Amino acid sequence: MIQTAQLPELDQTQRPAIAYPLSVAPMMDRTDRHFRYFVRQMTQHTLLYTEMVTSAAILHGDRERLLGFSPAEKPLALQLGGDDPKALAICAQIAADWGYDEVNLNVGCPSDRVQSGHFGACLMANPAQVADCVAAMGQASNLPVTVKHRIGIDDQDRYEDMVRFVQIVATAGCQRFTVHARKAWLKGLSPKENRDIPPLRYGDVYRLKQDFPELMIEINGGIQTLAQAQAHLGQVDAVMIGRAAYDNPYLLATADRDIYGAETPVKSRQAIAEAMIPYTVHWVEQGFKPHKVTRHLLQLFAGQPGSRLWKRYLTEHSSIDNHSGVIQEALRLMVLNSECE
Repeated sequence: MIQTAQLPELDQTQRPAIAYPLSVAPMMDRTDRHFRYFVRQMTQHTLLYTEMVTSAAILHGDRERLLGFSPAEKPLALQLGGDDPKALAICAQIAADWGYDEVNLNVGCPSDRVQSGHFGACLMANPAQVADCVAAMGQASNLPVTVKHRIGIDDQDRYEDMVRFVQIVATAGCQRFTVHARKAWLKGLSPKENRDIPPLRYGDVYRLKQDFPELMIEINGGIQTLAQAQAHLGQVDAVMIGRAAYDNPYLLATADRDIYGAETPVKSRQAIAEAMIPYTVHWVEQGFKPHKVTRHLLQLFAGQPGSRLWKRYLTEHSSIDNHSGVIQEALRLMVLNSECE
């Protein structure tokens, strides 16, 4: 076992990280407030994340648009992007003021745009900088501060490199690390390719938990089903599901029962769609087109009879102004189609 540094006692003003055994990954253009509300129709206990929001955007942008959420979406973490401890500290306090349950620092995104701002995965090359950010965020609010990172970047991808990163950042107060079990190539691969091409190294994440039993280690990358998540939970504290939760959201319908042991009934796909009707009407009445909500519902019936009809109708009709009945009509056509078959 690699020798680990003695970790400091947690500041009494900072809440300890909670080991939610399942979470849905922060995804750009995916995990907005409407998708999160949709997910809450299937699972009440799974930890959800915002899209990554840069510290500069929060300090200078429209905070209601960037940070607004419904209490129904909790537990909810705000993921931040940035490398300036002072700016991130202010954002951590803002997150606490807005009622978020934790704040997460993105040290895993490899996109050129993110690298140009000197944050995301490139920060793995400078763990002391990450530690300074984590310490400042922890001192500024009582929220748990967590970090999402890769197993390595470029040629700094030995297990020992990741251990050094975790040791340094943990001494700053981070208790939970979400590890995407692939390295990131900062040059030569697109963000999409970085999600698929570098091989998964689950064993490195398992080993990290063994070497740091006092930390909460969450695994991410390539996990498609709750059965796979349950298998990983035999080795680590938590599992984060990414694109699979968007491409097949109904896989989360049994999460509260299968992962959290809750005795809550499992909703049908139709019941979930019907639950989104008043929510969609509310946003249409606020002046938004239904597409803002319904684009997240396209895969609800993935693999089911009528799925193509459902997606086609929502796609073609959700951009029409004041057409708040688009979900009812899509459901009606699906039922009619199934009766005719």
